[in-house]
Amino acid sequence: MISLDEIRENTKTAVESLLEMANLEPGQVFVIGCSTSEIVGKHIGKASSKEVAHAILDGVLPLLEEKGIYLAAQCCEHLNRALVIEKEAARKYGWEQVIAVPHERAGGSLATATYERLKDPILVEHIQAHAGIDIGDTFIGMHLRPVVVPVRLAITEIGKAHLTLAKTRPKLIGGERAKYC
Repeated sequence: MISLDEIRENTKTAVESLLEMANLEPGQVFVIGCSTSEIVGKHIGKASSKEVAHAILDGVLPLLEEKGIYLAAQCCEHLNRALVIEKEAARKYGWEQVIAVPHERAGGSLATATYERLKDPILVEHIQAHAGIDIGDTFIGMHLRPVVVPVRLAITEIGKAHLTLAKTRPKLIGGERAKYC
């Protein structure tokens, strides 16, 4: 099995690269979807691991905190893919709180671990994040702003889980006469 140190370091490397490419500003939002089951080589939802979730967060949280970027952790389908986020971020963006507390069997290990580690966590149903990482094909696209731009890295897996990364950009409007910066 892949070690927790390797999971943390691979996640950290992937997030560092994405943050560099996405050029996020303080106060923006980074979404993460993660199947700890897929990371350990099992079917999504069948082998949830809080230890793996904490290794992921150990690789992500210090990077985001250093840059003043909010983390949003996607829950599983049993909580309708709601997101754990700091109350302050929800207020800033006008995202309405929903009432639930994630746990390993409804929400998933990453959402549960995030809820435990954020300062003032709440759940919201919908967001529009500025960039994100999806570990294990949990489909974070519904929580990204238009226009989503895929990001390719040399790292394509965390543990046994497929890795997808995305950033967003403003929409290009106009036509052939338009100029863009």
